[in-house]
Amino acid sequence: MRKLYAIPLGLAATGAATFGYASVVERNWFHLRRFDVPVLPPGRPPVKILHISDAHLTPGRKRLIRWVRSLEELEPDLVVNTGDTLSHRDAIGPFLDALGPLLDRPGVFVYGSNDLYSPVFKNPARYLWRTSKSDYKKRRREPDLPYRELGSSLQAAGWLDLNNRIGRLKVGELDIEFGGIDDSHINRDRYDKIAGPVDPQADVHLGVMHSPEPRNMDRFAADGYDLLLAGHTHGGQVCVPFFGALATNCGIDRPRVKGLHKHRGSWLHVSAGLGTSPTAPVRFCCPPEASLLTLVPRQ
Repeated sequence: MRKLYAIPLGLAATGAATFGYASVVERNWFHLRRFDVPVLPPGRPPVKILHISDAHLTPGRKRLIRWVRSLEELEPDLVVNTGDTLSHRDAIGPFLDALGPLLDRPGVFVYGSNDLYSPVFKNPARYLWRTSKSDYKKRRREPDLPYRELGSSLQAAGWLDLNNRIGRLKVGELDIEFGGIDDSHINRDRYDKIAGPVDPQADVHLGVMHSPEPRNMDRFAADGYDLLLAGHTHGGQVCVPFFGALATNCGIDRPRVKGLHKHRGSWLHVSAGLGTSPTAPVRFCCPPEASLLTLVPRQ
C-alpha cells in the first residue's frame, strides 16, 4: 500500500517544489545581461543602452521596483522601454519610482498590449499551439489601464513616444534616429507611418517595437535600421533545460526568443523581460532580466 502511494505523492511533492521555486525564487532572481553591438561609425566612443521590457508591474512588486531602481548605477546613456509596463491601474507611480534617476536620462518607449488591457486568467498551455493575439479580438472592450497617463508621465520627463513615430535624440556625441511602432499583437502597429530609408546624416538608427514580428523586423531592416529592440516573448518564460523555450507567443523563431541575434543585416535584441502576468506568476530556466547594450564601432 505504501508503494502504491509513494509515486504519486513523490510527483506531487516535486511539482509543488518546482512551482515554489518558479514562483518565489526565479521570478525574483533578476539578472543583468550585457552585450556589445558593433553598429557605430569608426572612431566614435561607446554608448550604453539600458533595455527594459515587460515589467507587468503591480504595486506590490517591491523587489522588482528596488532592482530596477538600482540600475541607475550602470550610468546608461539611453534607456529604452519596449512595453508591457503595467498590470494594474495603480502601477504608474511605482514604475516611475522604480525608474527614479533613470528618468533624467534620455529615454524612449513604446506600448505593449498589457499597457492597455488588464490581465485575465488564461490556460498557459494554450501558448503551445497558438499565440494570445486572438484573445484580444474576442475581448472587446475599451482599454481599462491608464496607458495614456503612463505615456504622458514619461514624456514629461523628456522621453520620446515612439508609437508609430520617428524620433531623434542627441545621446552623448551621437545623433540617434529612432523609428518605433505600437504593438502588433493587438494590431496597433502602423509601419507605413514611419516607412522609408533612414536618414544617412544620423550616426546610428534604432528600431523599437514591443512584439518581434518578422514582417515588421523585415521592414525595419530594409529601411536601414542598425539595431532592433523588442520584448514581449518573456524569453519563453517556462523553458526546458537543453531545449529552451517551448513557445514565443509571436512570429519569431524559438532560437531568437531572447538575446542578441542578426536579422537581415540588422542586429536584433529581444529582452526576456522583467516580470510576468499576475495570472501566471512563474519563471523556469528563464530568469527576469534587463540588458545593457554597449554600442561600439563596426570593425
